[in-house]
Amino acid sequence: MIREPQAQPSLFRRRLYGTVGLALLVGFYLLTGLTGHDPWRGDDIRYFGPVYSMFQGEGLLFPQIGGLPFPDYPPLYYWCAALLAFVTHGLLDIHDGARLASAVFTALTVYWVARAAERLHGRPTRTRAALLVLGSLGLVLHAHETQPLIALMAMIALVLAGIARIPERPLPGSLQAGLGCALAILAAGLPGLLFTVPLFMLAVMLSPECHNPRASGGLLAGLALAACLGGLWPLILHLESPELFALWRREQWLHVTGHGLDAGEFARFAELLGWFLWPLWPLASWALWHERRRLFQLRWLLPLLSMAITLLLLGIFADYSPPAMLPLLPALALLATGGLATLRRGAANAFYWFSAMTFGVFAILVWIAWTAQVFAWPPGLARHIARIAPAFMLDGALSKTLAGIGICLLWLALARGLPRTPGRGAASWAMGMTMLLCLTVTLLMPWFDHSRSYRPMAQALKEALRPYPDECAASDRLPFSIRGMLDYYAGLRPEPLIDGDTRCRLLLVYADRKSGEPGEIDGWKPLWNFRRGGGKQYETLHLYIRPDRD
Repeated sequence: MIREPQAQPSLFRRRLYGTVGLALLVGFYLLTGLTGHDPWRGDDIRYFGPVYSMFQGEGLLFPQIGGLPFPDYPPLYYWCAALLAFVTHGLLDIHDGARLASAVFTALTVYWVARAAERLHGRPTRTRAALLVLGSLGLVLHAHETQPLIALMAMIALVLAGIARIPERPLPGSLQAGLGCALAILAAGLPGLLFTVPLFMLAVMLSPECHNPRASGGLLAGLALAACLGGLWPLILHLESPELFALWRREQWLHVTGHGLDAGEFARFAELLGWFLWPLWPLASWALWHERRRLFQLRWLLPLLSMAITLLLLGIFADYSPPAMLPLLPALALLATGGLATLRRGAANAFYWFSAMTFGVFAILVWIAWTAQVFAWPPGLARHIARIAPAFMLDGALSKTLAGIGICLLWLALARGLPRTPGRGAASWAMGMTMLLCLTVTLLMPWFDHSRSYRPMAQALKEALRPYPDECAASDRLPFSIRGMLDYYAGLRPEPLIDGDTRCRLLLVYADRKSGEPGEIDGWKPLWNFRRGGGKQYETLHLYIRPDRD
């Protein structure tokens, strides 16, 4: 029997599920929810503080918040964010323009992981690698907030792409990897060096594909480039401000000499890795098992070394926060890309259907949260929402409902029409993640913005300070996030207490659920207070005045 040739897909379909469709998907993923809301409680407001200082022309060499040095990270991310905030200032608020830096560095991560996958596993795998990066559960929140570790993740991806290029073009690949190492130092300091330079050296020395004189010469050239560029900012900082350099060096040393991973914390660390890197780690585990006899090939050795070095350092640093897992994403995405190509047909289909059902369930949960806001059903969830944001008022319910329905229908149509290729499951997962993001932003963004914004607190404080225009305010152990919020919204920079005393008439005291309410303070009279949030997000800000100087 002669089989009739199958009809070729139309040009529109090839473009929709090809490069054009991937570009649109990445664009929707990166830009949805990135702007249009205030800096939120947590890292978003904390790391916006240095950007706002640079936007005002302060702290350009060393980050600062509200006039105080802020040694968490070097200035690479802040420079990019401040530049974007300046360029887009006529169109966007400063905090929205600054947040575009996260989109830029996430896009660079997707691009360089795709290029590394192409060099290691072949051209057809680059789209799958990009989709797997987008599909990671842990990335979606941090890619839409002000987060300096996104820059480190992008530089690790650049290093991996450069090393993957060494077998064919040793010198350009080594210089690319050396540039990535230098920028990783400028993005994260000493941890950036430890994440990248040992990886560069070990990958070249251990991989059989790199055992040639040209690769050795390229390694030296790349390391020289990393040393020259990576050491430039610390050298300038040391020459311009020795005390700030000493502060930065001390903070870096404290960061990398943590107490290590305790046995009691291992379960917490494993749980964080399990959900943050889903669905990358099951695919990566399958790849390592399937290729266990070929692990010294560069395509497996390179991401495996990066993963091992990063896990070792995270254990030493004893950093179990979700953003600290971001440096693992490029390596896991490359391993998962290789594992995706070796999945049996049944497993590949199961991945596709699992992604469809998973995001279908998540979409239903988002709709339930929406009904709790609009119809106060289910009652328990409605009471919880009201407790966290008691003054929240919802507007535009009908338009948001129609938009949410349209998002779900479009996702169903696109997911159903996916071609039956080895990357079908990865495409379905990335599309589901983008759908869930768009649906959540459409239906729940106003509530999130109301419950996590500091604008009402700062505006109320600014009004309370209006009768005291010439008075300064002091504070004791004010968190950097609150200091940045006060500087941005209220133009207030509290002075630190010196030996428990201050020349200022006004005193600001911050309290949260852990510290408890401050109560009475000897020599000070309560003047104003503001409470926001509920449960774990409960926070208060208290303003006191000296009665004897009133």
